[in-house]
Order: sequence, then C-alpha cells, then structure tokens
Amino acid sequence: MQILHISAECFPMAKAGGLADVVGALPKYQNELHCNASVIMPMHRTRFLENNHWDVVHKASFLFGQNSIDFTIIKETKNVLGFELYCVDVFGILDRTSIYGYEDDTDRFLIFQLAVIHWLNNNEYLPDIIHVHDYHAGLIPFMIKHCVEYRKLSMIKTVLTIHNAQYQGWMSLEKINLFPQFNKELLGLLEWGNCINPLAAAIKCADKVTTVSPTYMKELVHQANGLEDLMKQEAAKSLGILNGIDYNFWNPRTDKLIVQKYNSKTFIEGKKINKQKICSDFHFDESLPLFIFIGRLVGEKAADLLPASILKAYQQFGQQFNFLILGSGEASIESAISEIKQDHVGYYHSQIEYNETLSHQMYAGADFLLMPSRVEPCGLNQMYALRYGTIPIVRRTGGLYDTVIDFGDKNGFGICFNHASVEDIVYSIGRALDLYQSSDKVNSLRKKMIRINHSWERSAKDYIDLYNSI
Repeated sequence: MQILHISAECFPMAKAGGLADVVGALPKYQNELHCNASVIMPMHRTRFLENNHWDVVHKASFLFGQNSIDFTIIKETKNVLGFELYCVDVFGILDRTSIYGYEDDTDRFLIFQLAVIHWLNNNEYLPDIIHVHDYHAGLIPFMIKHCVEYRKLSMIKTVLTIHNAQYQGWMSLEKINLFPQFNKELLGLLEWGNCINPLAAAIKCADKVTTVSPTYMKELVHQANGLEDLMKQEAAKSLGILNGIDYNFWNPRTDKLIVQKYNSKTFIEGKKINKQKICSDFHFDESLPLFIFIGRLVGEKAADLLPASILKAYQQFGQQFNFLILGSGEASIESAISEIKQDHVGYYHSQIEYNETLSHQMYAGADFLLMPSRVEPCGLNQMYALRYGTIPIVRRTGGLYDTVIDFGDKNGFGICFNHASVEDIVYSIGRALDLYQSSDKVNSLRKKMIRINHSWERSAKDYIDLYNSI
C-alpha cells in the first residue's frame, strides 16, 4: 500500500509541536508493517535541511491567480528517517526559517498544497492513500475530487487527521479566485462560517476523519471552535486513534541525551543519577521532589495558571519542592514565569527556549510532570513521562484522559484532576508531595509506568486497518 502523508511539520526536519512528532514517526512504523509510506512538507530552512543530502526530483510551475509560481520538489537521498521525505521549495514563500507566524500564511499553505497536487498530477505512480494532517493540507481532499485539472487524482482515497481543531486556516471567500477551476455550485464544501475553512473542507471531503485520541473525538462534538455541528454531521466516518510515541527515540535504555541510561529493573538508580544532574545544573536540593512543566507557554496548555499555582503552592506547603519549566510562547506568560525566580532561588527555575536535550534530561530526572491543559487533543509529554518513570499530573481532558489513570483508582499510576484552575493544580501538587513521602509506593508506580506500551506499533496498525476499510 502506497501512503503519502502531507504535513506542515515533520520531526526532525521542522517542529513546532506534537504534529511533527506524529508525522516523523507514524510513516516509519507503517513501513515496518510492510507499507510504503512517505511524507511531503514545505522546505523550511532548518538545520536538518542543511545537514542532509537532497536530490531535485521535480520542477514545474502553476498559476496562482494572475501569477506564475515556480516550485521545486526535493527528496532526502539516504532515507535517514526510515521513510522517503520530500520537500516543496517555493523561493521566498516556503523557504523560511519559521513554520508559522507570517501574515501570508494562508497563501503560503495554499501554494504548498497546489504544488503538491500539481506534482502528483504529473507523476506516473500515485499513492493509494493521501493522509492529510490538520488544516495546512486540508484543501487537498476537495481539490483532487472536484478541480477539473486534477481528475486523474480523483480516485485516490483521503484521510484527515485533526491534531488540533482550534486552528482551521480561515481565509476570505475572495481567495476562491486562487483555486483551480471547479464547479462553483460546490463552493459549500469549502465554506463554513462565511469564509473558506480548510479544516471544515477536509472534514466534509475526506473519506475518513480521525483525531489523535478517542476522547478528543468525543469532545469535538461539543467544543470544536465552531465546527461542532459539522463534527456531528460527519460522525459516521470519524473515529479517534490514540497517538503513539517513537520508542526508538524515547527510550531510557538507549537515550544518548541523558547522563545515565536505565530500564524497568535499574530505574531507581538511573533516575537518581539523572536527578542529581538536573539538581546540580540548577542548584536544587536533590532530596526534594522535582516537578517539571515542558511545553508551549500558551493558554491551551494552561501555562498562564502556572505562576499563581506555583506561588500558592510554595505559600501553602513551604519550599518543600523544586520546580523547573522549559518552554516558550506568549510574552506575558514568559515574563510572569521568569519573575518567580527572583524570590525562589534554589527551588525554582525556568528556561524560556526549545531544548530537546534538556527535555530528555528532565523526563529522566524529574519526579512529577505537570500538564494542566485546557485543550490536549492527545498529548505526548505524558507518554514520554510514563516511559521514563516520571509520574504525570494531568487534567482529565482529551488524550490525557485516555492515557493516565489516577493512582487512587484501580490499576492507577498518575495524578488526575478535573478543572484547569489554580485550586485544582495546587491540590494535586499537595497530593504529589504526600505520595513522595512513600518511596516504595513511588517506585511501585514507576515500575508500572515504564512497562506501559504506548509505542506507534499499535496505532500504526490501526491506521492501516482504517486505510484498508476504504
């Protein structure tokens, strides 16, 4: 089976969030199950681009309104990711250092999609499945089915995965003049809320729609940033498939980014040595429990609640724990998080950056990972934490609900709470502090967590079964 994944991100080529981790792992595991999966994405200017070898496989142009767009398709030559990786280069448009955040993003991703379809339309060999990820590729199911120029592609089956329904790629209806010719009576397939909505178009036109966890699929019927009714209408072709994590990369037995490797039998000493490293680097008392937060400092992650929650916890429990934050995001949240350092030297620190090496060391050395997310379609951080024996403290939402069971419940191992609020976060920190007093209980939970299987093998098979169904 030939599968082409189309995405704005793919780790390690370019990453802004969990989308990149999924697209960087799922095709590899599908290939191990005897498929032929590949990825195509924009040619962002990144270190991976510069450090690897590429061949030009296609050059052409297409009309974008009144303008002719020249594009180039390049292919990574050594298959270093375990799958074929293609990138689309359009000078000045797709060859930028950041993935998102430009005023012309809607045009950029429309051009990206048109280039991909134009390339496919001129290929002799076509995929059996086109798997589009989020709104950045959401117009492709419509265009290959209904644009006159691409009739050749109309029989290809399409699958959409919604990684985060909050972002939908809205654009003015005037942009319709930039689309290839199609029957204007079909405009309703593109429109939602008096604009062109690429995510809505994909939900309508894809043969199957998936989300990255079963619970997130249920939540979208009630909270999908305006797409609730559409999700109800398309429920028959929709399902949630829980993400996995790449066990080759996230593996404490082989991880080259941590100071002491360990497994389910040696984790006590292994985590101790990794914690000593973290505490030494940030001048923490290693006898105290170490809490961490890793992720984007944005409202979706409830990062705006962290400063008040941490300060209230120090006020309520005293300086009886260490807290380390790694991430970046909204300037106001970054500032509030950084200010805490002034009054809690030796117990608190924040690193406002993206740092892959430090994140691995934190998972390996920490006692608890806090994820108070308001929205968490799947969440990968809690799976990384489980893999490294770090107890997750999570709000019951999306994939966090699907992957973490409270230690007070049958077969539980984590700490769960219901509301994204300072009160629930502080209460959960208090539960963690009480739990930490029993090293036997903590180690029993860690042993259970490390043995939980959240690898991509299961999820990759679920996707292949889905493809076969269409």
